[in-house]
Amino acid sequence: MPADDSEAIERMPLLYPSAGGKRSTPVQHDEEVASLVGSHGSKEEQTMSKSTVGERLPYNEYTNIDWLHDLVKESYRFRTIQSRAGFRYRFISLFEACSGWIAVVIIGTLTASIAFVVDVAVSTVSDWKLGRCSRNPFLGKEACCAYTTPLLSNTLPITESECDDFQLWTMNYTGSFAIYVGMALVFGVISSSATLLTKSTLPSSSPSSLSEDRTTEQPNTLRPAAIGKTMYMASGSGIPEIKTILSGFVIPGFLSLKVLVVKAFGAIFAVSTGMCLGKEGPFVHISACVGHLVGSLFPRYRGNGRKMRELLSSAVASGLSVAFGAPIGGVLFSYEEISTYFPRKVLWRAFLCSLSAAVVLKALNPTGTGKLVLFATNYGTDYEPVHYLVFILLGISGGIFGGLFCRLNFLWSRWFRSFPIIKQNPVLEVFMVVLATALLQFPNPLTREPGDIIIKNLLVDCQQEAEKSSSWVCRNEHAKGVQWEYTGWLIHGTVAKLILTIITFGIKVPSGVIIPALDAGALFGRLVGQSITSISPGIFAMVGAAAFLAGVSRMTISLAVIMFELTGQLEYVVPHMVAILVAKWVADSISSESVYDLAQTVLGHPFLDSETAISIVRQKRRLVEVLVPPEQTMREITVHVPRTNKVPYALLKEKLELLKGRGLMDAGLVLVQVHAHSSFPLLQGYISQPELDFGLTKLIPHHGSSSPSPYGHSATEFQIRLLGHPADSPPSPDALEVDFSPFVDRTPLSICATAPLEYAVELFGKLGLRYLCVTEEGSGRLVGVIIKKRLVGYVEHLKEVGEED
Repeated sequence: MPADDSEAIERMPLLYPSAGGKRSTPVQHDEEVASLVGSHGSKEEQTMSKSTVGERLPYNEYTNIDWLHDLVKESYRFRTIQSRAGFRYRFISLFEACSGWIAVVIIGTLTASIAFVVDVAVSTVSDWKLGRCSRNPFLGKEACCAYTTPLLSNTLPITESECDDFQLWTMNYTGSFAIYVGMALVFGVISSSATLLTKSTLPSSSPSSLSEDRTTEQPNTLRPAAIGKTMYMASGSGIPEIKTILSGFVIPGFLSLKVLVVKAFGAIFAVSTGMCLGKEGPFVHISACVGHLVGSLFPRYRGNGRKMRELLSSAVASGLSVAFGAPIGGVLFSYEEISTYFPRKVLWRAFLCSLSAAVVLKALNPTGTGKLVLFATNYGTDYEPVHYLVFILLGISGGIFGGLFCRLNFLWSRWFRSFPIIKQNPVLEVFMVVLATALLQFPNPLTREPGDIIIKNLLVDCQQEAEKSSSWVCRNEHAKGVQWEYTGWLIHGTVAKLILTIITFGIKVPSGVIIPALDAGALFGRLVGQSITSISPGIFAMVGAAAFLAGVSRMTISLAVIMFELTGQLEYVVPHMVAILVAKWVADSISSESVYDLAQTVLGHPFLDSETAISIVRQKRRLVEVLVPPEQTMREITVHVPRTNKVPYALLKEKLELLKGRGLMDAGLVLVQVHAHSSFPLLQGYISQPELDFGLTKLIPHHGSSSPSPYGHSATEFQIRLLGHPADSPPSPDALEVDFSPFVDRTPLSICATAPLEYAVELFGKLGLRYLCVTEEGSGRLVGVIIKKRLVGYVEHLKEVGEED
């Protein structure tokens, strides 16, 4: 074979050519390659491969979805269905239009059913630490005593029972203490051991490992790529990870059926230990898992990352709806705290999903009251204008609590969990936390019960005749003189909740922080109420609970609505709003990030909050050019396509290995070419790492070879189309050509290097870009490529520099 023919065969085109202003016909894949491509990509993707947008493969680990591409993909799908005639396609079109509404109803129903099982199981298992129901051991104390005459109720000395049917294990205080601690430890080990079953290793993508050297303010030196990180999918609340997923990143396996089952099972035993955690956060994760599994059954959502995230935003609303019996609060929680992208149609579907969950949960009636309101109250007194000062005080206290909690929990996580013995043995940490919790909380009659029972007991209105003698809280408050012991227990409970919640949040069990924050606030509010006799102390417990949770989570509107739905007290919405706003302002002055934002930092999840990022870069007055990768990096990721429009296979293989070595998973190669009218290379397109890897490792081996190279075949047998071949210069008839052009984005967005950095933040945040090309001012010459993870890392770096200053 002549030398020039050999050279042509070794070079592989990736992009379609232009001949006389018209695109030439692409070389077709053989049937085997076409079948392979079809098995990895949807029909819509294959249709889009003929356009300038290019085809995409399913997203892999920790990559950022392409929101714009998925938007166009959905348009292709819609037009394809609408263009076909016949009854069948009319039915399909109608089903497609209704599929979102059908999906959210199914999600709400399933989420409520799972919540019913978890709620009933928690109420039963948690009471096993104290005793058992003689007529049915699978009934909790409240259900066991529901149809019998109660002896006493609401937080008793351990030697007294609420009714004849519920029998304590022993009447001896020491024996009861030992059984309580022992069973709590068993429950903790069961929950943690189950959580460890969801262990997974993912590529490291924390800002500290984004391959940037931060010894200087502008990242300009590559670090060795991180091998990966270990993640326990069912641990924690799951809210930081869901926020990361809804922002556009992919965490494989996090929303799987296995994680859902382990999360629900682990939450039952974790809450039953009595630790300072709740099941509300895990319910949000469970609802997201249900949303993902249901969405996978619908073609519209299964193959489109953007549409799936719309469904997940609706699904998480049902999680909080069933957790608190707060359907409106659940919708607002999804909008305010969880979702990055929340258009109007998502709001409507979230409303329906939350409504469906609430209707089913009310019908199932896990509490036995027949009501959705968990902590129904009816205070006979109203507040006066002078009490606004007390509400402001509670807001300040809640802000201090929340700010300190966020800072101390962050420091505790970085310090204590860095010890090898703790890092390598998560069950040991859970064992130690359960032991400390049981030893501190059991002696206190106010904190011995599960978290939701604690709140219920503290919100009681002692002016009601039925509560004066039956409630332990009311008996102490109606006793003559100052009850110093009771006051001491309130102080002890507040301090214990603060300390225990700090060391508990982040352990390897399903856990949330909402109920512990409400507990601490209710204890402190009831304590404050002891010195104010004009209205019920339960009012201050209610407002204090909202203030403390606001300080921890920084929720505002959604929290005010949730507190109204929790208590049914509409007239106290204004005190809640006052305390919540004050708490948020005070907490922001101590720690600018909420507990979920800090958890994302600790866990190393890539997340771009556009508003926060803009406020950070605005202070530094940076330009986009600070994000331009170093020259070495640009040489590694740039492919100069010659005028012959054919690129060697070996070159692409080498650059693919360099991409993998960076460990970012969603990087890619930028294609440039020198044209007759320009003296420097111009931007021609961009191919992402997953598509390049697929082409080189899946497509090419299907052509086979009798003389394999180190790559499994002879490189001289293949051509990879980058820019295509000229129309008057067809490839050698003996050559096999593999067409990569369907995978290339030939219309990548670009930005001027001298533009303010806020422009790049807005483009990545609002448009959901995976990458952004940077060009030189005036000439349009390509000078760099920015991926979203690089921007996330740089913003995190600026934030660290600001904190040090």
